Amino acid sequence: MTYGCQKWTLNKQLCHKLKTAQIAMERKMLNIKLKDRIPTTEIRKKTQVIDIDQYIQRQKWRWVGHIARERDNRWTKRCTEWQPRSGGRDRGRPEARWMDDIRKAASLQWQRKAQDRRKWMTPAEGYILQWMDKASK
Repeated sequence: MTYGCQKWTLNKQLCHKLKTAQIAMERKMLNIKLKDRIPTTEIRKKTQVIDIDQYIQRQKWRWVGHIARERDNRWTKRCTEWQPRSGGRDRGRPEARWMDDIRKAASLQWQRKAQDRRKWMTPAEGYILQWMDKASK
């Protein structure tokens, strides 16, 4: 369900769909029907599965660090840093880009910070919790 999630740009609508699908799968694993009216928290205690949006954000954080530490000019790094030639974006509220979440959490110098793997992985939990708070609002 999360194959390639490192490259997703998450928004509230997508998170809601993923959470709905995850809890439906957990109910199916335990053979619990909706009419049984068992809360999600109880189901989560039984299955001991990580919340999907936390997992996705953790994977994204790890992927960003991996990309930043690449030394040569690989296509993954070039695609991450690519800026379209048109320059401008459409009118209205701009759509969230893949890098926007990282820049909010790690500032504009995220590539420099990610060079040291230990220092980069330390704030990962804080980033995930920060993103979770924003997504729930």
